[in-house]
Amino acid sequence: MELQTLSDNFAIPGALTFSEGNGGLLRASISTPACTAEVYLHGAHLTAWQPTGQQPVIFLSETSLFASDKAIRGGVPVIFPWFGARAATPASDRSDGPAHGFARTSPWDVAFAAVAGDDLHLTLTLGPSDVSRALGYDHFKVAIEFIFGSELRIRLTVANQGTETLYFEEALHTYFSVGDAEKVAIHGLVDAQYLDKTDSFKRKTQTEPVIHLTGETDRLFLNTAATATLDDTNLNRRITVAKTNSLSTIVWNPWAAGSAKMADMTPENWRHMACIETANANENILALAPSQAHTMEAHVIVEPLA
Repeated sequence: MELQTLSDNFAIPGALTFSEGNGGLLRASISTPACTAEVYLHGAHLTAWQPTGQQPVIFLSETSLFASDKAIRGGVPVIFPWFGARAATPASDRSDGPAHGFARTSPWDVAFAAVAGDDLHLTLTLGPSDVSRALGYDHFKVAIEFIFGSELRIRLTVANQGTETLYFEEALHTYFSVGDAEKVAIHGLVDAQYLDKTDSFKRKTQTEPVIHLTGETDRLFLNTAATATLDDTNLNRRITVAKTNSLSTIVWNPWAAGSAKMADMTPENWRHMACIETANANENILALAPSQAHTMEAHVIVEPLA
């Protein structure tokens, strides 16, 4: 979409503006009595959300590559239609394509914007493109709705517009800003099984009630609809991540060695981020019948530690 078209059709004086951001990519800037936020149309990528009177909640790497063929590092990447490396499904044995699918590096369209009370509603959509068709995806529609306020809601809806079952994985790959990753505590996933990517994807059970990050962590929790909380003593706050229609949760931090290997992160970035991702992945892959739709929601609440 062109900048002037966006401004003419969707800008809201005093609440929503559009401009060229980093790398010349188009972005939406939100400012309401309740919060400020920023979304890039490249990937429908949320890069900032800060409730009024609080510190920023979303981590964004200062060395992120803002380019039309690259994913933004940090924020909330939209993962679709596969998580991680592409794997065969009942509909296709193909394993080609970029990691985490094509949605996070595709241009999205703005479809709706409105203010309701102190909240701003913003919806972006993604449909088939030359890139998706080359990868075998030609009959789908994806919409992401952001509700920005003192709390944050993100709703990802996938519709099957074809005549065959649509198999897909999805994730809201949320990077939270933390004071010190070594001092956070993540609750809510006890007794859940997970695949440990740092240990050859071995299947394990979360036996401890609290997850403390003590090294590289990459756990794909399966078959859990549980709410997760992140307690950050350095920033004196609790981040709660509730979810709907999601059976997978990913907890990730690359630690020092992983952060140093990434061209779009600094060697110390790992210390100021922790990912809690709302997802449906691996054995929680979705099978969507023709003419049906599925909506997954993440609901983020930030409050002071007791």
